[in-house]
Formats: sequence, structure tokens, C-alpha cells
Amino acid sequence: MADKETFDLVEDAPGVHNVQTGKMEQDAAARGTQRETELTVLAALKYYKKAVMWSLAISMATIMESYDLILINSFFAHPQFQKKFGQPLNNGTGGYTLSTQWQIGLSMAGLVGLIPGVFANGILVDRYGYRKVMAASHIFLIGAIFGTFFASSAAVLTVGVILISLPCGVFAAATPGYAAEVCPMALRGYLTTYVNLCWVMGHLIGAGVLIAKLKDPTEWSYRLPFAIQWIWPPFLAVACWFAPESPWWLVRQNRLEDARKTMDRILDAPEGTLNKDDIIAMMDHTIQTERAMEIGGSYLDCFRGTNLRRTEIAMISWGCQILPGFAIQNYSTYFFTMAGLSSNDSFKMTLGNYSIAFTGTVLSWFIQTRFGRRQIYLAGLTAMLPLMATVGFLDLAPPSASIRWAQSGLLLTWFFCYGSTIGPIPFAIAAEVGASRLRTKTISLGRNTYYFLSVVNTVVAPYMLNPTAGNLKGKAAFPAFGLTVILLVWTFFRLPETKGLTPETLDHLFHQRVPARKFKEEAKHFQ
Repeated sequence: MADKETFDLVEDAPGVHNVQTGKMEQDAAARGTQRETELTVLAALKYYKKAVMWSLAISMATIMESYDLILINSFFAHPQFQKKFGQPLNNGTGGYTLSTQWQIGLSMAGLVGLIPGVFANGILVDRYGYRKVMAASHIFLIGAIFGTFFASSAAVLTVGVILISLPCGVFAAATPGYAAEVCPMALRGYLTTYVNLCWVMGHLIGAGVLIAKLKDPTEWSYRLPFAIQWIWPPFLAVACWFAPESPWWLVRQNRLEDARKTMDRILDAPEGTLNKDDIIAMMDHTIQTERAMEIGGSYLDCFRGTNLRRTEIAMISWGCQILPGFAIQNYSTYFFTMAGLSSNDSFKMTLGNYSIAFTGTVLSWFIQTRFGRRQIYLAGLTAMLPLMATVGFLDLAPPSASIRWAQSGLLLTWFFCYGSTIGPIPFAIAAEVGASRLRTKTISLGRNTYYFLSVVNTVVAPYMLNPTAGNLKGKAAFPAFGLTVILLVWTFFRLPETKGLTPETLDHLFHQRVPARKFKEEAKHFQ
């Protein structure tokens, strides 16, 4: 049962109605909190099976973002794409290459669209709700795909990529938020990390399509992969429109009766197990507590008071997950090619990477049943350190086929560690760590930190890897190793444990400035 002091702050909150401050409502909120914390994973799957299905369906929008990103970066090593949009090599081989400037331009185009899309999500979802915003984004995406499919030059293709990335930015931030709000705490980690699995699936589909069309000598080798993007939006737009709205969003809008109707659609529990009114009371009490703590709802509020620390955690844990694989992770196909593998072998290795990431994400669900977010994040970074260092040191040896394959094998192992730890876990952290009134904006800031750092990566990586520039090959692992060390130190001192903690408990822990390493211990006083 929640501690009495959990409810004290609301008593003095200005403008709170009697129905929210009365003894019966406080008791209902306390019962809702107790049931939330006692609910097991199996029971949650049984009672919230409809919510789980809706969350899984809505999260599939992330496939679009992921598929779009892998197309552009992987096309840089695609012979037919190079011939259409690149320039001839002056080495007598008759081959083509895309200039460093256009590599940067096309990769940046995707990020240029994703970043405002993510920021817009934080504003639009708070105003209109998840279903309307995502349904409209899917419809916009259907039209935007025409720009890439019919592109006749690199410039036109760049514009098309920007337009596609705008709704993809909405998907990137909205899907983990919806997963976190439509399902109970017991399923929060699994369904938010499922969004990462969708991201991996997008990469798998993209890599598979590219391999299948690699030997096609016609323009369809790159146009068909663009056309495949039309498959998902029509179905997902309909799914989003008929999906239940987030009950948390409805409560934030003071639409308590609509929230109860949503609970009727997503919760199917026998009488005496879970009371829907108690759950709504718990949500309402959490939001009133945050108002009493003067937690606002704007982007600026994310950087005020104790919210600054919560925003920092979301931005660094999720955004900085790109640093341990800096210059290599998002350019794996290109890296394998420059390391000496053929284009065909490079795409196969990349497909292997994402197959391993898929397995790793599924494995993370089992890891989460025994270990917390902080433990998994720390363990992942620790395991990845020696792998990345070895990739770099191997490049100091005389080049040979065995060295290149050894480096590729180590990177596959690195991807497995990444895919089962710091790859999926930040999706849960970012969805949990922000105040409920700032959840959509905290998630957006976390995701956009990843994209901002991707901009840096996009600018720097080609100069590090391109044979006409830095030509670092495996030595590119050394900067990634150093960045991993920095992130590991931050994690030890700043990343708290959020697993199994209700939003209101987290509100109190941050409000009282509890040190990161004492969160689980102090949480007992509020939950």
C-alpha cells in the first residue's frame, strides 16, 4: 500500500476539486497503486491482452522510420544506386561512388526531417492525442513516398527523404509513449522495448530487400525498395484511427469518463481483481500530485527544477546510445566494404548484424524479468568495451582477409551485446523517467538527442571511413571505445533504477533529489 505521505502534496494543490481530494478518492488511488505494483506479468498479459495487441499494432509504425534510415545509408554501397546518383571512379575499374558530400547530404536529409517530426510529436500528441496524430502522419507518409520513388536526381531524392522523415519522426517518439500509457507497469518495459524490436525489423526488412535486389542491373534495384514503403501506412492509419486513446492522456485532459470508456476497451479482468475506477483514480491522483509539485507541460518545463535531472537521464541514456558505436554502427555496410569485403558479403554481414539485434532484443525481455534497467545498461557497456578495443587493435596488424573477418566477427558480437542491453533498454527508461505530464516531451527530447548526435556522426563518419579521406577502417573503433568509457562513468553515477516504480513514486524520488544509486531503497517509502 502506498505510504500516506504519497498523498499529502495533493491536499494543498490549488484548484483541485473535492472529488479528487476527498477521502474516498484517495483510498481509490491508493488501491489502484497497490494493484498496479502487485500485478504480475502473467496476470497483466491475461487482463490487458487487448491493450497489448493494440500496443503491438501501433508500435509497428517504427518499422517505417527504421526501414527508411537503412535504405539511405546502405544505398551508399549499392552498385546500381551509385551508378544512378554517383560519379565514376578514376581507378580504371569502371565502378561508381557517391561523393562524400552527397553521402552527408542524403543522410542529413533524413535527420533534418526526423528532428522536427519528433519535436512536433511532443506538442501535437499533448493537444490532439496519440490516435489522431499518428493516423494523420501515416496519411502524410503515403504521399511523401512518391518523392523518393520518382526521384531523378540526388537533389530530388534529398527532398523526398526529408518529407518521408517528418512523419517518421512522429512515429519514433509516439510509439514508446503510447506503449507506456496504454498498458500497466508490469508490461511497460516489454512493450516499450518492443518498439526497438520494430526498429530492428525495419532494418532486417531493408537489408533483406537490398540483398535480393543487389544483382538487379535495372533501376528497380533501388526503386522497388522505396515502393515497399507503401505497404504499411494504409493499414496502420486505419488501426490508429480505431485504436483506444491513451487513458493517461484522457485523464490529463480531465476527460475522466472517456478514460473509463477506454479502460473498458483495454482491460478485461474478473470482478474483484482490478477495479477500473481505482486505476483512473490512481492516474488522476498522480497528475494532481505533479500539479502540486508545479510540474508544467511545456518543453521549457522539462529543463526546470527537478525535471532537468529527469530530462538529462532520458537524453543521455537514449540519445547517447549512439556513442559506443560512433562512426561504425550506422555505417556497418559501408564499414565492411571499406574493410575489404565485397558488396555482397557486406550486405550479408549487415543482415547478420540485425538478425543478432533482433535476437538480442527478444533476449532483453527475459533479462528484464531478473535485472533492472540500471544493471542491464551498466552490464552492456562493460561487455562492449573490450570488444570495440580489440577491433581497433587488430587494425594495427598487417591487413589480411583473416583480420578483416575477425573484426567483422567481433562487431557481430558487439551488436549482440548492444542489441540485448543499451539498444532496447533506453526505450523503457525514457518512457518511465519523465513526469506523466511531460512524458511525450521527455521522450521527444531523448529521441532527438539521438538524432542530433546522428547528425554529428553523419558529418564525421564519412571523413573517418572514406578511403579518399581519413581511411581509418578498423581504427575507427578507438574513438568509439573512448566514448563508451565516458558513458559508462555517467551511467554509474547518474542513471537510477526505474523498473517497478509507479509514476507517482518516481515523482517523489526526484522531488526529494534521491541519489541514483538509492532509488530502489528509497522507493519503499512511497510505494
